[in-house]
Amino acid sequence: MMKIIETINLGKVYGKKENKVKALDNVNIEIEKGEFVAIIGASGSGKSTLLHQLGGVDRPSEGKVLIEDKDIYNFNKTELAIFRRRKIGFVFQSFNLIPVLTVEENIKMPALLDHRAIDDEYYKDLIKTLGLEGREIHLPSELSGGQQQRVAIARALINKPSIVLADEPTGNLDSETSKEIMEMLKFSIRKYNQTAIVITHDLSIAENADRIIKINDGKVVE
Repeated sequence: MMKIIETINLGKVYGKKENKVKALDNVNIEIEKGEFVAIIGASGSGKSTLLHQLGGVDRPSEGKVLIEDKDIYNFNKTELAIFRRRKIGFVFQSFNLIPVLTVEENIKMPALLDHRAIDDEYYKDLIKTLGLEGREIHLPSELSGGQQQRVAIARALINKPSIVLADEPTGNLDSETSKEIMEMLKFSIRKYNQTAIVITHDLSIAENADRIIKINDGKVVE
């Protein structure tokens, strides 16, 4: 197996002096290409902070994040933004769909922002794989929570990223829909040979993963 992500002595501190909070403390992890990893921990354990560091969203206070052997925080702001857009797909708990855009427009938006031609075959395949056929011209408000999250997954996959990062992707869904969404996410990343990291506090969701990393007080505990 080839490792796609590695963190070296990763640390993140918020605030100063007596208000200082160590959100991440000397985190060293490796994730293989094609792996599906769940990061679990209680609220405030540092798991979302870790995901933001891996996604190039929030600069670490110390240490390194290597993706495909490149230290991503050596990139300048523009390079990092382009890297994120092309290499990483994000799925959020609150879907973050644009209410005035249709399903199709929401899904295609990252590709258009990157001035890329849409791969129509791939787009149609995504729609079919995620069970969104017949929904393309609907607005987010006309969809159920589960359907909105499927749209968010399709949007995360449209640029064919190497890595999919999902932050509590089932947090706003009932248990039946959560299970369905996790199965779809798992199926999609296997089908398109991607690496996925899912943050969750729900063990039944984490058990879908190949491997679980547990975080407590900013440290990897198991």
